[in-house]
Amino acid sequence: MPKSGEKRRPRRGSAGFWPRKRAKRIYPRIRSWPKVDQVVALGHAGYKVGMTHMIVIDNRKNSPTYGEEIWIPVTIIETPPLKVCGIRFYKLTPYGYKTLTEVWAENIDQRVLRKIPTLRTNGDVEQRLKQIEQILPEVSEIRLIVHTQPWLAGIGKKTPEVFEIAIGGENIQEKFEYAKKLLGNDLKIQDVFKEGMQIDVSAVTKGKGFQGEIKRFGVKLMHHKAEKKRRKTGNRGPEGLARVLPTVPMPGQMGFHTRTEYNKWIIKISDNPDEINPKSGWPHYGIVRTTWIAVKGSVPGPVKRLIRLRYPVRPNPKIPSEPPQIVYISTAPKN
Repeated sequence: MPKSGEKRRPRRGSAGFWPRKRAKRIYPRIRSWPKVDQVVALGHAGYKVGMTHMIVIDNRKNSPTYGEEIWIPVTIIETPPLKVCGIRFYKLTPYGYKTLTEVWAENIDQRVLRKIPTLRTNGDVEQRLKQIEQILPEVSEIRLIVHTQPWLAGIGKKTPEVFEIAIGGENIQEKFEYAKKLLGNDLKIQDVFKEGMQIDVSAVTKGKGFQGEIKRFGVKLMHHKAEKKRRKTGNRGPEGLARVLPTVPMPGQMGFHTRTEYNKWIIKISDNPDEINPKSGWPHYGIVRTTWIAVKGSVPGPVKRLIRLRYPVRPNPKIPSEPPQIVYISTAPKN
């Protein structure tokens, strides 16, 4: 407890996000997946289009505006179908999950082969799957290897992103049959998520570059008569400590960090881009051409950045499982 008359303040910045350094790549890696009883892919991905607003009828029973029309901000994410290009099998060891084997589809896009020049297919896929089925008792985890298809979207991008998606369920045989059916085929957003579901979104945030402690941590400006400095911290710490503590606000990289936001609410999933395309197109994005989803609130990252979507690891029981009724979607020109 602080002493009487003693001034205290919360520390600047959360230690949960440390060190604040640049992300290793432009799209995030998901390291943990929730446990889901249903045998289904636990994630998808899309490209951030921008934000707009909707008028909906509030269906949150404990809300003071229940049953009334309310204004909500939404983020539009274009979600072209993912292509399942491989299946990876893991074995649980005392040192964690280790790759046991993998199988790749025959019809891999040339743009993927250019991105992964060392990739070689396994020849006869059916024969390879039969060999793997014999070692299924050794398998502890099965994941899909997918790649995006940005050339289907309206962003003019050619290079796909390649990443893994976990599969729900407990039975390895059922997971294997599910993955085998998807190998070489498209995985649509409707096959993974439904309207009204909660999702976790992960992305690499906007990059701000190297910034000082005023902008990076919100430290107060020094007095205008302070010696030689104004946009600096007054003291780095006590002299006797002989080192600067990591809790002290310091200049450094700001932004371009991998961040996850939990329990975003899917308001709508649609195959009709005309419902949300402004006449002038979306600023810095263009025209939405494929399936899109509307998520309540904001998501990390700038326009055109890949947003990874995942089943929620800690869903909020206060959010309804059904989407609200939409009265109006704004398609006014965006600045």
